[in-house]
Amino acid sequence: MRRIRPVGCGLFGLLVLGFMLPAAAQSFKVQCPSSTTLHPLVNGAPNPGIKCQEVAGTDGFATMGDGIPTYLFGFGPLSGQDLIRQGKPGTLSAAEFNVPYNSQYLPGVDAATSAAVLDTQYDPNQPQNLRGAVMNPADMMNIGVLSAQQPAPLMAIDEDDEFFLTLTNVGMIMRPDLFEQHTVHFHGYPNAGPIFDGVPDTSIAVNISGSMTYYYTAPDAGTYFWHCHITPPEHLQMGMVGQLYVRPRQNKAVGDLGAALLQSNLKAPGATTGLSCSDILCTGQTPVPAGAASTGATGAVNTAGYTYAYNDGDGSTRYDVEYPIQMMSFDPNFHFVGMTFNPEDFSGMKDKYFMLNGRSYPDTVSDGEITTQSTDGLARPSQVMPAKIVINKTAGQSKALLRISNLSITEVSTLATIGVPMQVIATHARLLRDLAGNNLYYNSNSITIGGGETMDVMLDVSDAAYAPGQTFFLYSTNLDHLSNDAENFGGMMTEIVIL
Repeated sequence: MRRIRPVGCGLFGLLVLGFMLPAAAQSFKVQCPSSTTLHPLVNGAPNPGIKCQEVAGTDGFATMGDGIPTYLFGFGPLSGQDLIRQGKPGTLSAAEFNVPYNSQYLPGVDAATSAAVLDTQYDPNQPQNLRGAVMNPADMMNIGVLSAQQPAPLMAIDEDDEFFLTLTNVGMIMRPDLFEQHTVHFHGYPNAGPIFDGVPDTSIAVNISGSMTYYYTAPDAGTYFWHCHITPPEHLQMGMVGQLYVRPRQNKAVGDLGAALLQSNLKAPGATTGLSCSDILCTGQTPVPAGAASTGATGAVNTAGYTYAYNDGDGSTRYDVEYPIQMMSFDPNFHFVGMTFNPEDFSGMKDKYFMLNGRSYPDTVSDGEITTQSTDGLARPSQVMPAKIVINKTAGQSKALLRISNLSITEVSTLATIGVPMQVIATHARLLRDLAGNNLYYNSNSITIGGGETMDVMLDVSDAAYAPGQTFFLYSTNLDHLSNDAENFGGMMTEIVIL
């Protein structure tokens, strides 16, 4: 459903930084190597173990659950455009990323006529591509300006990947008085080096009209989030925050050496119980769960194609479908003041809009993107991620993984379910196991999670009591979090639908 609302290096010497002081347009630079020392070319082709993404630091508008447009500082997508607009991660392999974005139309429509807006940079002599990186400086501005989304573009990588993330600062059009720098900080994430941490005291901030490519390795599976670390109480409250997650090595078919090399240059000579490798990114053997392995000439293989949340070794984190659930909240007064050139009152900050994936109920269960009209008359995608949880038992699904993060800077929230218990398998991107390896998962009908925290939760509807056609609720038990500002209804709530 589309709705339009009107407005009132570092580590290995693999990376060359692409940032410059504000100057000409050529200070915009995008980087995504096809190969590195750790991930060389595979039969002359780009290595799939290299992942890339591009985002814009900018401003924009989002529509709250009561229909009121709200001003944002935020991040907008400059790669994986068609994936982002489907609510999926915009992270691409190097082969996809380096085919430049080429579209006849800019994202969004003219709010007055509902007509698509022509992209003057479109090259009809090149194949149309809605997924690759935006590399043309003019398009970086045309697409990046006022493109802020709530939450920020989703990111997802695999263990053993190398991740190159380009941040381009296109400025904030609604606040031309602000010469705001931006950074990217991976919260709670083991970074490759301090220069890529995004904390301006020890790393680098990106000026307007500049770009920087951050470099990360992916050593640990789990759910994390990312945000701007420039005046964080302000920039996080204004919307510069999103989620990322790392998929475990256990998902890979590791017994076939050729497949392993194709994945990420991993080496598994003679492995019989999982992946054994010798490169610097690998921590040793990762067992393939019982029931999902068969022993061949080169070792164990994840033959069933199962997906797991963590390297559990016993298959206990297997899931059929996953949903990022990003808990968020806004203070409408703070956002209004942020657009009107007045001093912001940090001491009086009080959130009144409470959201999951940037939406309040009932928008959380609406399919498709929500668009919001900006001051230039263009209605852009503003909230692209529904929060409705669908488990299709008819198609053989029974387990849903919820990647839950609290992105609020002011609120501690409790999420509860009725009828479908939550099994908590991990907190803060760490599997719940003791030092002896004993399983410490627990079942609960509610979890309480503070700002900056993440939890991974399983919903299991395999029991015959859960029949297609049933609907349950996931909601906050904080009564003031079940509102859309002055509306005493909505807020932090969504549905669990069994098909």
